[in-house]
Amino acid sequence: LSPAIFLAAAMLLCSVVSLALGTSWGTVGTVGLALMGIGAGFDIPMYWTAGAVVSGAFFGDKISPLSDTTNLAPAVTGTDVFSHIKNMMPTTIPAMVIAFVIYLMAGFTLIDGDGASFERIDAITAALQANFTISAWLLLPAVLVIALAVKRMPPIPSLFAGALAGAVTAMLVQGVGVHDVLTYANSGYSIDTGVAAIDSLLNRGGIQSMMWTISLVLIALGFGGALEKTGCLEAIIRAIMTKVRSFKGVQTAAVLTSVSTNLVAGDPYLSIALPGRMYAPTYRGMGYSTLNLSRAIEEGGTLISPLIPWNAGGAFVISALGLGIVEGNVENLLYIPLAFACWLSPVIGLVYAQTGLFSPRASEEERQLWQEQGEAIATDLGAAGPAGETPIASPRPSS
Repeated sequence: LSPAIFLAAAMLLCSVVSLALGTSWGTVGTVGLALMGIGAGFDIPMYWTAGAVVSGAFFGDKISPLSDTTNLAPAVTGTDVFSHIKNMMPTTIPAMVIAFVIYLMAGFTLIDGDGASFERIDAITAALQANFTISAWLLLPAVLVIALAVKRMPPIPSLFAGALAGAVTAMLVQGVGVHDVLTYANSGYSIDTGVAAIDSLLNRGGIQSMMWTISLVLIALGFGGALEKTGCLEAIIRAIMTKVRSFKGVQTAAVLTSVSTNLVAGDPYLSIALPGRMYAPTYRGMGYSTLNLSRAIEEGGTLISPLIPWNAGGAFVISALGLGIVEGNVENLLYIPLAFACWLSPVIGLVYAQTGLFSPRASEEERQLWQEQGEAIATDLGAAGPAGETPIASPRPSS
């Protein structure tokens, strides 16, 4: 590929990998890390490469039916995952196109194609070919996961099938044993190729390597749970809801509440689950599809998470990509505004909320489903809003 299109290609590559695997963190820690090394070989500032990696990885995660957050958002709002993904396309596609154009323009500005060094890329390629069998057939485990996702199979069996296919492939092609595969799954893979970029890419993985991240998430959930149990976050949300009197107001409030929960609690899961539970009865009372809510909390939760340094998502990005913020390289925090796709999507969503575009009302089937499942519906409507606007319901839910 031409070095000038590196940033745009990096975003697309991370999007595809994250979409196939259903994990933004896994994409950042593997493909993203390799791309950081290649970007350094082209003398691209780290924050530009990191911005492209984060944009692609978290956007692919957002629209992957295998992603935990993509399944969580429709679950807490009472919709299904594939309708949720379809409803995110009006914000996803424009944000990705705009980000792609910006990265393309930046690539031609930042990279001197004639003077770009391919030594690092050549070293990575040579080291991989010397230690592993490289073949297009090895894409089959990833293709299997994608095929299961397209067939709308449940996420956990699909991911397990991909892991099992990867293990079988390793035994047949690379010649490792069953014990080796189980060891890699628990403790990670280890190799000394003599190429630092390759070693930092491959010497990782396993359940044990993720424990620090899991502990961080547990701590954030504990903190967020305390805030929820004591009623602190609920009181804030109720105060917000007394100030809005229209769909555009409550849609804007849902996005900003997810962002605020990300800022305060530091956990992307809580920023999706809490607003989703709190706002869903109001959307039903207004007669709007809760698909609007699931999109709002997905964008304010999943996409904003990596842009907050003290959030679990932001902490992982900074650590996995070696941005060195703790060491004083604070200029690398510029990846936050340069992760265009992550913040453009909620901005576009807010524009839709103000204009009413791509803001579906509840269908008869959806209303019937609410009744059958006994979903909470806020029936005490507030005062009428501006002309042409539907007044919102009060936050008190009733079935």
